[in-house]
Amino acid sequence: MRRFLTRSLTLGLLAGAAWLFASPTPIRARRWDGLPSAPPTDQGHYANNDLLTPVDHFVQPPGLHAPESTAVDAQGRIYASFDGGHIVRFSPDGQQHEAFVNTGGRPLGLRFHPGGDLLVADAKRGLLRCSPAGEIKVLSTGAGGVPFGFTDDLDVDDAGRFVYFTDASSEYPWPDELLDLLEHGGHGRVLRHDLQSGETTVLRAGLNFPNGVTLGQHGDFLLVTETGMASVHRLWLQGDRAGQWEVFAANLPAYPDNIRRDDQGLYWVALPSRRTPLLDATHHTPWLREVAARLTRRFKLPLKEEAMLVALNGDGQAVHYATYSAPGAYSYITQVLPHGEHLLLSSLHQSTVARISRAQVTARSSYDHV
Repeated sequence: MRRFLTRSLTLGLLAGAAWLFASPTPIRARRWDGLPSAPPTDQGHYANNDLLTPVDHFVQPPGLHAPESTAVDAQGRIYASFDGGHIVRFSPDGQQHEAFVNTGGRPLGLRFHPGGDLLVADAKRGLLRCSPAGEIKVLSTGAGGVPFGFTDDLDVDDAGRFVYFTDASSEYPWPDELLDLLEHGGHGRVLRHDLQSGETTVLRAGLNFPNGVTLGQHGDFLLVTETGMASVHRLWLQGDRAGQWEVFAANLPAYPDNIRRDDQGLYWVALPSRRTPLLDATHHTPWLREVAARLTRRFKLPLKEEAMLVALNGDGQAVHYATYSAPGAYSYITQVLPHGEHLLLSSLHQSTVARISRAQVTARSSYDHV
């Protein structure tokens, strides 16, 4: 009996190993130049500080989940995009809510056009425009002969003509962002849609999950978070440097999501998940990432979730950084929207839109504890 059990266990282990290393892989992992080691969490600009507690669970729509993005209209009403295609409108005090539209896809990025329409980056349906009455118009679903696979975030210029947005991955659609990050194949693009002509132009390609976007204060550049590189880039749109692409903030402590500008010239970056050695340490061993991709079919990979955000100044320096990692944290923050005296927090893993006092987060500079 003992010999039988030993043989069965051995055969099981061999079969498991064969599946793990020889079964078809869902990705074609690429070798790439790795990131520097992640910044320490016990000292320096990115030391843990527990500033993101407590938070106010500001709006709590029943039965909905994962408010990825929020936007505020001219009347101060708050709009949030939820799983299942729902975009919900809340009263300024967060006490009342009503259904606004259902896109029939997965709305991720929200921005208001100067004329009052809500512009939506929908991962499944592309770039959308919603009238105040809730009528939906599809603006764009592809560019350069390549359909969008993962329309992610957007911004619109003050004149209301150009919409800048990201297609995070033309290869791996929602919700397979982890596969795109593991492959590191450069399937992401930054695009511009002309609302007058209807033309969509590719501004930058070959990126590893470009995510959030926001225009600079004067509209002369666009900031883009590249999740797969834990960095923020700047694309110059005007002046002598128009067309130049440069690093704005590198080697962030976590993978960045949406980015929003406030009226003081700060850029607030949501940091959903702390960096993992799985990507950082395997840039020269793509076969290990292919093994990890096989595991995602049956297991959830251990990505450490915390509440994290960072504010960057106009030079790309981290001037405010806030974290919280204890149980009950409002974790996996996907957007930080400055709104009056508060910051509105969104998350793919929560059921509420939270808010926190801006003064609580900015009371301590990132340089106070270097």
